Amino acid sequence: MTKIHPNGRATGGSLDLEKVHNKSPTNDHDEGGATVLTVWKKSLLLNCQGFTVYDSNGSIIFRVDNYLAGNKDQIVLMDASGGALLNIRRKKLSLADNWVVYDGDTSTNPRYSVTKHMNLLSNNKTLAHVTSITPNKNNKIHVGEDGSSSSPKKNKSPIFEIEGSYTRRCCSIYDSVGRKKVAEIKRKEAAKGMVLGVDVFSLVLQREQIDLAFAMSLVLVLDQMYGSSPST
Repeated sequence: MTKIHPNGRATGGSLDLEKVHNKSPTNDHDEGGATVLTVWKKSLLLNCQGFTVYDSNGSIIFRVDNYLAGNKDQIVLMDASGGALLNIRRKKLSLADNWVVYDGDTSTNPRYSVTKHMNLLSNNKTLAHVTSITPNKNNKIHVGEDGSSSSPKKNKSPIFEIEGSYTRRCCSIYDSVGRKKVAEIKRKEAAKGMVLGVDVFSLVLQREQIDLAFAMSLVLVLDQMYGSSPST
């Protein structure tokens, strides 16, 4: 029976993938040519909140371990060994709920921003807009204490749109240009068809269409924006 424990000191919890998957874990990577990751909204370290993400073989590929007393406006997406992949920071001086994603553990190389959609229409299913950030020619970027960056230019047109309901774990990420679905968040079923709770879900990614770490960073931002919302 496949159980996974993290590197480092664990809380004693583990995720039984044979019970979680509706089929053999080794076959869970193939869903119509897509890559399927299992996302568990739980840090496996003591005194931490976060996420643990598994591939189809039951190996940890991403971790988020936020200490309970730590900065709530910053999230670091790590690989299995704890190496920083992306640094996600909230822009405090912003009219909308806006997050900027940086390479590694720095705050000097922004890649893109994610802005919460202001839902003025009740039937609008848009959750967030993803926009790329272009550094200036000298690549000089100043990041203030509030998380704002003054030098890079934010492109006006979103590169991705996120639609659906994150709280129900039913939403999709679309390429803004061709409206092609590149990733999807789905509820996960246990071995006998029983739907699991929202703390364990699937992240389905179309191969060669979206980077795995990029997609997981969008999940983290959605959880900050809508994790406590009852209906979105």
